[in-house]
Amino acid sequence: MKRTHLAGLSISSAILLSLPWLRLLPGWILLGALLPLLIVEDILSERRKHNRSIVFFGYAYLCFLLWNALTTWWIVNATLIGAVLAIFVNAAFMASVWWLYHLVKLKFPSRLANLSLVVFWISFEYLHFNWQIEWPWLTLGNGFANQVSLVQWYEYTGILGGSLWVLITNLLLFDLYKTLIKSEFKISFASMTAVILTILIPVFFSVFQYTHYHEKGKNIEIVSLQPNIDPYNEKFGRMPEEKQVGILLYLADSLITDSTDYVIGPETALPPIWENDSMINSPFISPFYKRAQHYHKVNFILGATTQKLFHKGDIMPETVRKFGSNGLFYDVYNTALQINNSNEVQRYHKSILVSGVEKMPFSRYFSFVEDFIIDLGGTTGSLGVQQKPTNFRSADGYIVAPVICFESVFGEYITHDIRNGAGLIFIITNDGWWKNTPGYRQHLSYARLRAIETRRSIARSANTGISAFINQRGDILQQTGWWERTAMKGTLTSNDKLTFYVRYGDYLGRISSFISVLLILYYISMFYKKLVQRNHMN
Repeated sequence: MKRTHLAGLSISSAILLSLPWLRLLPGWILLGALLPLLIVEDILSERRKHNRSIVFFGYAYLCFLLWNALTTWWIVNATLIGAVLAIFVNAAFMASVWWLYHLVKLKFPSRLANLSLVVFWISFEYLHFNWQIEWPWLTLGNGFANQVSLVQWYEYTGILGGSLWVLITNLLLFDLYKTLIKSEFKISFASMTAVILTILIPVFFSVFQYTHYHEKGKNIEIVSLQPNIDPYNEKFGRMPEEKQVGILLYLADSLITDSTDYVIGPETALPPIWENDSMINSPFISPFYKRAQHYHKVNFILGATTQKLFHKGDIMPETVRKFGSNGLFYDVYNTALQINNSNEVQRYHKSILVSGVEKMPFSRYFSFVEDFIIDLGGTTGSLGVQQKPTNFRSADGYIVAPVICFESVFGEYITHDIRNGAGLIFIITNDGWWKNTPGYRQHLSYARLRAIETRRSIARSANTGISAFINQRGDILQQTGWWERTAMKGTLTSNDKLTFYVRYGDYLGRISSFISVLLILYYISMFYKKLVQRNHMN
C-alpha cells in the first residue's frame, strides 16, 4: 500500500477521534475510530523492512498530532507553552504507546499483543491523572460526555471504563475486518457476534440504569453567578476591583431569598486577599458576610486569589517567592472561600494546577525557568497547593466539595471529597481564557461524567462560559449562555451513598499498570534470551 494511503488511514482515525469532542457526531463513533490506525499497523508489521517500527511511529504521530490539534487548539488563546505541551508533546506520548504495542506485537501472540495495547493505553491515561504533566483531557472515555445515557455504568468504572470499551470494540472490529478479507465466514460470524454484544450489552445496561435511577436526599436551593468579566481586558487591571465585587453582589441580590442555601461565584471572582489578616474584615469579603448575617442559612462560595506571608524560620513550601528584601516570603493560591454568618472563612487551595500556566512541571529540576510561568490570575511563578482536598461544611450540616476549574477533569481526585462526606459538588471556573471555542463546552461536558461517577449533583459557576446545574444522572437541568452576565437559581438533591467507583477509584488504571509492567518485563526477557542465543551461536 502506498504511503499516501497509509497517511490517509492515519488521518481518518484522527478525524473520527475528533468528532465527539467537536460535537459533530456522538461518542459512539469512537467504537470504530481506531480501526484505520490498526490497519496501518497491521500492514507495516507484515513488511520485512528494518525501519518499519520507525515508519509506524511516524504514521501514529500524524494521527495523534491531528487529533490533539483539532480538539485542543484553543489552548493557545491562554498559553502558548500549554498548547505546545498539550498538542505536540501529548501526541508524541500517544504515538509512543502505539509504537510499544507495535514492537511487542512482532514478538507476542495476537491475543497477548491485543491485551498489551489495551493495558498500555489505559496505563498511559492513568499516568496522565497522576504525574507532573497532568493532561487527561483526551481520555477516550471522555468522548461520551454528551451521551450520558450510554455510560451510566461509569459509577462502577469511571471514565477509564469508557476507554476500555473503546479499545476492546476497535480490536474486535479489526479481527472482524481480518476475517472478512480472508473470506473466513464462519469465524466472521463469531467475530461479528462478539462486536455486537460488546457494543449492545453496556448500552442496554446503561439505558436501564438511566431510566430507573431516582434521586433521593435533601433538596438544596442554590444560586449560581456568572459575572461575565473579560479576563483579558477587564478582570486584572482595567475594571476597578470594587466594581467587580459590585457585579457579584448585584447578581446575588437579584435571586437570594431566605430559603437560599448557597450562592456560588466563579474562580478568582474576588480580588487578591491576604490570608494572614482577619479575612472576615477584608473589604471584599465583608459585604458577603453582612448578607450572610441577614440571610442566616446562606453560604457564599467564591473564588479568589489569596496570598500568605512567611517569615524566616517558618516551614515554607517550594513555591514561595521573596517579598521585598526584608527576609519575608509569600505564596500565592488559587482559592475557594466559604463565607457564612460565622466568623470563620473556610478555605480550599486548588491542588491540581495547569502545567505551563499555574505551575512549572518538575520544578525541582527546572527552577531556572520558574519566572516564565504565566499565571492566569496575574502573578508569575508556580502557585501553592494543599496536600489533600478538603470540603466545606455549613451550619446546617451540609457538606460540599469545592472543585476549582481543571480539577473537575480528575474523577479519582474528587472521590476523596465524596468519601469525606460531600453530598454535592460545586465547580467554580473561569473558561473565558479560551474565548468562544470548543474548550469551554468540553469542560462543561466533563462535569456530567463526574456526576455519574459519584452520583452527586453539581452546581457550576463560570465567570463566563457555561454555568449549569447537573443532576446525578449527568443531565443538565439549567444552563446559561456564552458571554452573558446573569445568575440562575435551582434546586439540587444531596446524596450520601458511595458508588463503587468512589470506593475504589481508578482501579482499572492500577490493574493495567501492573499488567503493563509484567508484559514489558516479559518482552525484555524474550529480547535478552534471543540476544544470548545469538552470542552462543557466534
